[in-house]
Amino acid sequence: MSSNPSQRTGASAVALDDAFHVFDTTLRDGAQREGINLTVADKLAIARHLDDFGVGFIEGGWPGANPRDTEFFARARKEIDFRHARLVAFGATRRPGARAADDLQVKALLDAGADVITLVAKSHDRHVELALRTTLEENLEMVRDTVSHLVAHGRRVFVDCEHFFDGHRANPAYARAVVRAAHEAGASVVVLCDTNGGMLPAQVQTVVAEVLADTGARLGIHAQDDTGCAVANTLAAVDAGATHVQCTANGYGERVGNANLFPVVAALELKYDRRVLPEGALREMTRISHAIAEVVNLTPATHQPYVGVSAFAHKAGLHASAIKVDPDLYQHIDPELVGNRLRMLVSDMAGRASIELKGRELGVDLGGDRELVGRVVERVKERELRGYTYEAADASFELLLREEAEGRARRYFRIESRRAIVEDRPDGSHANEATVKLWAKGERIVAAAEGNGPINALDRALRGALEGIYPQLARLGMTDYKVRILAGTHGTQSATRVLISTTDGQDEWSTVGVAENVIAASWQALEEAYTYGLLRAGVEPVE
Repeated sequence: MSSNPSQRTGASAVALDDAFHVFDTTLRDGAQREGINLTVADKLAIARHLDDFGVGFIEGGWPGANPRDTEFFARARKEIDFRHARLVAFGATRRPGARAADDLQVKALLDAGADVITLVAKSHDRHVELALRTTLEENLEMVRDTVSHLVAHGRRVFVDCEHFFDGHRANPAYARAVVRAAHEAGASVVVLCDTNGGMLPAQVQTVVAEVLADTGARLGIHAQDDTGCAVANTLAAVDAGATHVQCTANGYGERVGNANLFPVVAALELKYDRRVLPEGALREMTRISHAIAEVVNLTPATHQPYVGVSAFAHKAGLHASAIKVDPDLYQHIDPELVGNRLRMLVSDMAGRASIELKGRELGVDLGGDRELVGRVVERVKERELRGYTYEAADASFELLLREEAEGRARRYFRIESRRAIVEDRPDGSHANEATVKLWAKGERIVAAAEGNGPINALDRALRGALEGIYPQLARLGMTDYKVRILAGTHGTQSATRVLISTTDGQDEWSTVGVAENVIAASWQALEEAYTYGLLRAGVEPVE
């Protein structure tokens, strides 16, 4: 008999009230999303983030089914000292016609060393007969035998009833019989799974309430998002009495994904007033969401509820006027509660209140100067008419704002001329060279550089000309470069807009340029990126 592993996988965890479970399955179900391919190191990193966030259970994968998950459990036991979460191994009930004690997959679950095991069980009669190719009674015995065997070995067992809601629609008596079999065999929680993601909140609430009343089992919910209702379905199940919610970070999962951990937890804590995380953990939610997105190598969703960078971004002048009086007038929560922040967007929709609030956000005191604010509003509208955008270019807007407020532009250098040459060679190769002539601190500097394209060559030439005078620029690096061709207003005329993101190793900012061609537009954005970098570094302008 395997020993109880509780001293190895979470004995130091600070347990929350066991009356309600937040169960994360990012490492298994979330990893099934197209485009995600997690290494063992990735899974360990995500597990640490989830434990920091304070979820109660982390489903690590299916040990024995693939070497990667087996290695993950072995390393997690040695390398992670879980403070809040319990590690969960996932697997299936025993095979038809066998004994759980003899099933190698069941043995692999015990060998994984996790003190909690989730079993997936068939609860849809057609799946039992067509996929498992066994009888309905044998399936019930598979559930009973496997659950009781694992419980006898000191494991806590959760049972996921796969395709439960579809199965309940087709044969409610049998679906409920599976729940009872799991519960009576010793399962701590029986999870009702909307595997196909086709349910709606009212349907989920009705079924969960009926099953709870009929079986007396402790119920959980696992919702896929195929109708866009996974979060709502999860909360509907809680309304009906479910006390265990299964989610994935950022809603990752097969097809369109799973119930998103972060909106579910935020709703439970802030809307239901139910404590499901350790004290202070909710304020880490935005950071944790973005950190996990970085590990899986997906750009964080900008419009994700609560944690997206646009979740508390305001653009309309009407909104800004109200927010200036009271931020709660157009926000359902204080963004700081989830580690996010209010952002004012500046565009041709901006009014005076938007400009004043944005100035305050950027640390530029406009002092209630209505004439100054009016000038900024008009300049923004005029420039956006020409193709500029300041929603995604805060650095360019701050430079514009400071220029109007201070009565002069920030100038650290003055360009005499620039030139970029692209040479096509007979062998099909290319050469890109740029020359920059400029003045800085009374000195005329000429610098040339090669690059992998004309923009890169100009960037390197500008950096080469300035780094000797402004060593602070050595820390700067371009992180993103976007080009968009804007439709012209006369015939075939068009303009090019370039957005450049730059970092100094600590923070990141964006600048915008618009011109008749990509090189000129890129040069504008580059100049402003370097200017803003020097401003941030506290360098005083020379003229």
